[in-house]
Amino acid sequence: MKKFFVIGNPISHSLSPELHNFWLKKNNIDAIYEKVKLEENELKGFIDKLRNEEIHGINVTVPFKNKVIKYIDKFSLEVETTDSVNTIYKSGNDIIGHNTDVAGFELGLRHSKINVLHKSIFILGAGGVVPSIIYSLLSMGCKKIFLSNRTFAKAEKLKKKFDEIEILKWGEIPDFDIVINATSVGLLGDSLDLNLKVADKIFYDVIYNPKETKFLKKAKENGNKIENGQLMFIYQANQSFSIWNNVIPKIDGEVLKIFK
Repeated sequence: MKKFFVIGNPISHSLSPELHNFWLKKNNIDAIYEKVKLEENELKGFIDKLRNEEIHGINVTVPFKNKVIKYIDKFSLEVETTDSVNTIYKSGNDIIGHNTDVAGFELGLRHSKINVLHKSIFILGAGGVVPSIIYSLLSMGCKKIFLSNRTFAKAEKLKKKFDEIEILKWGEIPDFDIVINATSVGLLGDSLDLNLKVADKIFYDVIYNPKETKFLKKAKENGNKIENGQLMFIYQANQSFSIWNNVIPKIDGEVLKIFK
């Protein structure tokens, strides 16, 4: 039996096992997928299990998406551009790092019919998934990307990678069409300390569990369209699953029911 894992800290909120195990069963694949909470000093040992073929694939979530890079042999173009890994597998004798968040974000937006072409985007946060979101938005032809993070130096670091973005101090609110919360604020029920009292905009939160964070709840009350990270999550998982199992699993009503 093959074994796949998602690693992170925290990890209890992750619905990756529910989704992957559903697809494994649907496709009659003799495998299991589980979640594991790790400390940073345990990363190398865990990736060595993949190297030794004790396990067969790893998904990576916060806060390890770029911390795993030093333990990987080869990278996809998406990883080289974003310095962010969310999918690891073995090919030949090499451990390969890939980033399916890039495709997952774009495919999720297209599924929801959210068009970013010529739009101004305001991103909150500078963590592990943000380079993937920026990469996707630029490839989809957005007009402008503003980015704000509590730790200004972390935002400035992203500016070195993506010169097209404009960095704002925390609390500055630009004129935007779509705002994306890419912080982990909301994961534990807390809320952002920002005054975002606007209407007729799109509010997107990468968090998918809970389905409606305080950020999205307030936005809906103010008359905005809201979207959580559920579809991004499903599509990035779809891409990981196909890499590991050579099967592209279906995304249909049954899959969406997992999140009801």
